[in-house]
Formats: sequence, structure tokens, C-alpha cells
Amino acid sequence: MSLRLLDTLNGSRSGNGPIVQIMDASELESLYRRWLSEVWGEGRTDVASELLASDLIDHNPYPGQPPGAEGHNWAVAMVRRAFPDLRFTPDVVVSDGQYVAGRWTMTGTNTGPFDLFGLPPTGRPVTMTGQEIFRADGGKLAEVWHQEDAPGMLRQLGLEPPPAIMRFAARRSARRYRREHRAAG
Repeated sequence: MSLRLLDTLNGSRSGNGPIVQIMDASELESLYRRWLSEVWGEGRTDVASELLASDLIDHNPYPGQPPGAEGHNWAVAMVRRAFPDLRFTPDVVVSDGQYVAGRWTMTGTNTGPFDLFGLPPTGRPVTMTGQEIFRADGGKLAEVWHQEDAPGMLRQLGLEPPPAIMRFAARRSARRYRREHRAAG
């Protein structure tokens, strides 16, 4: 990871970002792998308390997700309820001792309700990819940026909106946007 990216993630443009405790890169990679396999793969939120800072900063929280490690555990429970048999495979994990980045592949079957979208189970299997960048501090994962292929997952579940619905929603969104900007201007 370049110093410029590290500075950007730290919120510093001068290279004088916050002082943090740097871990051994291989230890941080192991911590990430454990988070992925035990916490997400097995649903062991008890292990999350060993790996995550209680005030974990999630830059991409789900709608309705509480802050901190509590919110992380809420997300784990919600996703595992929808996909009780899910499994994660780490595809790539790299670290510099302060940051760890990982890309994974998840497989699972949607046999439970998907509360995030208010959807009943479909019974369909899915394969989804995603990635995170974690910043570590004090031996724990303290801050996360993540991205998951939710559109691909919804497509596999047969939940892709028909084009007519998308066109209707786009027109409605455009009208609302124009109305809001006329009122503001």
C-alpha cells in the first residue's frame, strides 16, 4: 500500500497522520483471517470482542446498523440469519502492519429471512465476493472500509428488479431531485 493511500485513509495529506501502534504484518493478516473464518464464517461474535475495538469505525454501515463493535455483531447476526450455512474463503490478504486488506468469496444458501431488505428466504444458493481494508490499533481492528457485491447476490437470488420498475423508479427519483433543487435554489 502506498504512503499516499495510507495518508488518505488516515485523513492526513501531510504524512503526519495519527500515531498508531504498528503490528507485525503477518500477525495482522492472521487476525484478519481469524475474523473472516471464526466471526463471519462461524458466527462467533464472542471472538469478535477479542479482535475488534469496541468503538470500531465502519465507514460503510448497513441501514439501521448500530455503531461500534455492537453494530458489527448486529450485521454478522443479520447476514448469518439469512445464510446460516455461509462459508468464507480468503482470496487475497495483504498487510503492512497498520492496515490489512482482504478480498474474499462467500458461499451460502438463503434459507432464512434477509432483514436488511425485508425479504423472505428464497432457498437459492449464492456466491458473492467482497473486500475490506481495516486499520489496526492496539492489536485490534479499529476502522473498516468494505464493499460487497450485493447486486450480484440479489441477481443470484432472483431478486433483480424488472427493467420497467427500474425505469419507473429512475423517473420518480429524477422528478424528486428536480423538485428538491428548485425548492433549494
